[in-house]
Amino acid sequence: MSSEIFRAFFMIYIHIPFCKQKCSYCNFHFSTSLNFKDEMISAMKTEIRLRKNELDNKNLKSLYFGGGTPSILSADEITSMIDEVLKYFSFDRDIEVTLEANPDDLDKHFLQQLSKSPVNRLSIGTQSFFNEDLKLMNRAHNASEAEGSIKRAQDFGFENLSIDLIYGSPTSNLEIWKENLNKTIALEVPHISSYALTVEPKTALESWILKGKVASPKEEEQNKEFYYLSDFLKDNGFDHYEVSNFAKPGFYSRHNSAYWKYKEYLGIGPSAHSYNGFDVRSWNVANNQQYIKKLHTGILAKEEEILSQNDQFNEMIMIGLRTIWGVDIESLKSKFDVRTHEHFQHEIQSKIEEGILVIENNHLKIPEKHWFMADGIASDLFLV
Repeated sequence: MSSEIFRAFFMIYIHIPFCKQKCSYCNFHFSTSLNFKDEMISAMKTEIRLRKNELDNKNLKSLYFGGGTPSILSADEITSMIDEVLKYFSFDRDIEVTLEANPDDLDKHFLQQLSKSPVNRLSIGTQSFFNEDLKLMNRAHNASEAEGSIKRAQDFGFENLSIDLIYGSPTSNLEIWKENLNKTIALEVPHISSYALTVEPKTALESWILKGKVASPKEEEQNKEFYYLSDFLKDNGFDHYEVSNFAKPGFYSRHNSAYWKYKEYLGIGPSAHSYNGFDVRSWNVANNQQYIKKLHTGILAKEEEILSQNDQFNEMIMIGLRTIWGVDIESLKSKFDVRTHEHFQHEIQSKIEEGILVIENNHLKIPEKHWFMADGIASDLFLV
């Protein structure tokens, strides 16, 4: 299994808080109104300028447009945001510039314009190639658009593609899931992010389930589909490098891999988070109007917290155990005090004996056959 090496990362995440419509399962921050889109873009450009000195290294390895739905912007608006970043930062020669996109936005005109921009990676919110799934999720695209958008992107030279797929939906089953994966392989997509359908609080999906309109997802079925996904993609040349992420060699997400390796990043836009790579995490207000109003007067719309030793330890455990890289035991030993290391050694012992955890090359890992339960296994090691 490949374990691609990543150099020191310095990256920016830009959150675009707009969507055409609300997906039934989503609880992210966004608005379906574009009335203040121009003001929002202006405010984010101001934030980039005000925070330009928060990254010591001005040579970016990754720039990521997430959301929301970044592809709801025009190619010119996306390029103008990139130009703003370039006023204060330089791009590494092989920078990864990712744009999250919905299939219904990826028409020929948009892709033609986008192909002339620095964007060189698309993360497409496909979710499924079946209309029944897409209707339940209240997606804005249909099955035909899901497939067509990928082919069009490839026609315009976008080879570094990722798609999102959701498994464990009440409208799906193992046979449908197999067809989704066969379609993905046939389309020659080199990166897949795949997640179990989760019922988040205050979502339409939760309401439908509580009212008995939709069946609740079954963990047993999701478990079965997860392990089929992993085995199938590995058989087709993919590395399973994080619990929810699979890639052909050379197509790992550099941006997300940096998150999982605990690197520093700067988050721009309402609700975006930032991290200094050590002990400070900050986040912007999750309110579009407040965000715009504060930035209009030159005030940053953010709060921050100092992470305690316990917080830092718990995050390192949680993130590391979700990946093929695991937790670097020497790094953990040098970073934390003796009490923390003794707690770590004590807590992992029984799980190593049970085979739930293993140590390879001085890295603590969860064997892949237990990855579906990774978050629960990691939480058992937490300091409280």
